[in-house]
Amino acid sequence: MSDPGRKEAGSASARARRRTWLVALGVVTMVLAPVLSCTPAPATGPPESSLGWGLTHTQYSADVGDPTALKTVRKSLSVQSLPQNQHLMGWGATNPEPSPGRYDFAALDRRIDLIRKTGGTPVITLCCAPDWMKGGTPGHTDWSRLETAPSPAHYDDFAALAATVAERYPDVRHFMVWNEFKGFFDERKNRWNYEGYTALYNRVYRALKKVDKDNLVGGPYLTMDSHPSNVTTYASNLKGPWGSIDRRVLDAFQYWNQHKAGADFVAVDGASHARNGEALPDEFRATDKFTAVGRWVRQRTSVPLWWAEYYVERAGNGDRGSEALDHALQAAGMIAMVKGGATTGFYWNPQDRGGRCTRCLWRSTELTDGSGGRTLPALDLIRRFDKEFPPGTAYRRVDVAPDDVPRVRVLADDKAMLVVNTLDRPVKAEIDGRTVDLDGYQVRWLKGD
Repeated sequence: MSDPGRKEAGSASARARRRTWLVALGVVTMVLAPVLSCTPAPATGPPESSLGWGLTHTQYSADVGDPTALKTVRKSLSVQSLPQNQHLMGWGATNPEPSPGRYDFAALDRRIDLIRKTGGTPVITLCCAPDWMKGGTPGHTDWSRLETAPSPAHYDDFAALAATVAERYPDVRHFMVWNEFKGFFDERKNRWNYEGYTALYNRVYRALKKVDKDNLVGGPYLTMDSHPSNVTTYASNLKGPWGSIDRRVLDAFQYWNQHKAGADFVAVDGASHARNGEALPDEFRATDKFTAVGRWVRQRTSVPLWWAEYYVERAGNGDRGSEALDHALQAAGMIAMVKGGATTGFYWNPQDRGGRCTRCLWRSTELTDGSGGRTLPALDLIRRFDKEFPPGTAYRRVDVAPDDVPRVRVLADDKAMLVVNTLDRPVKAEIDGRTVDLDGYQVRWLKGD
């Protein structure tokens, strides 16, 4: 592996120097819908706490595969510095500490080196835990228990592992603690064990700050599950046409937020659809959930908001609209997150090995037919979105004709404008006094003014 800390050009500090931090966040306002009109409070903290828009490496990524395909995707990733997230164990990384004090960082080294070589800003999600920290046998890894949380007796051991990771990769300055409260659901109480998670989080937070006070740490990485409006069990006041957020999730967030040792950013995740799979009231308006959740969080904290994962699914299981619909939904989802006050988001790359994935960021690097590693539309969207709307962007008001508000989504600053047609047919939309022609489900970039 390359020498840690040498590729400073791709680090958060270099990335921050390239960007102009204007105001922490504004938001586009439209003619309709109160959910689109308010401006969130500016985030506080160092600018490096906001990273922009990037990706999470999953089981199959750009570190193994056909040499030609690997060269293709690495060249593509190197075009623009993006935040890139990798988990400590699982999702492409092996058990980092199979037995107490015996480490195996080969797989994690390879992933972090990939991020360095492609000029990305590295982020590590500190999940999951070695077996011996959760009742397993030292030296043995049972991958079926990956999502089991460490036992309270081993919280300090997990914090010590986190500190070892921070020391090993001194150029990694951003850490998310755990993933989706995995293993922290209390079946007896039928709620999240937020006391246990917070105890683990606080130990990890302090351990990372002890390694380097400039390490940036955040959580709680909760999944903002929602139920359809007709489901009243565990309903909360955080609701809209898209449904209602499970109040047990909000209780967990509130407890962590009140009892945390500190946080440089807040991380959440979620999907536009409800738990029963429905996208309400339709697949595009369901993305308003991201805005509502973001504003709820931002009312309770001044630190930057990250979406650690986000999922925008088409309604039903068919192929209606195919890739064009997927692309439009992703763009609408990102716009909705920004309107909720988010400054950072990570696309969970659903990379497969067979090359059939249309929502992946690139074609599988295991393909040897010449198409392996080729960039797909999802990565192009993330790169353009990150380039045009970095953290600190001063968003401006966009005037949309009343008849067009329900069918287009718009985000703009003084330099660029992103317009999304939510219909499967061409439309002529009146935006800022000009007519914009859009094909069905078209995602179009325009000059901002």
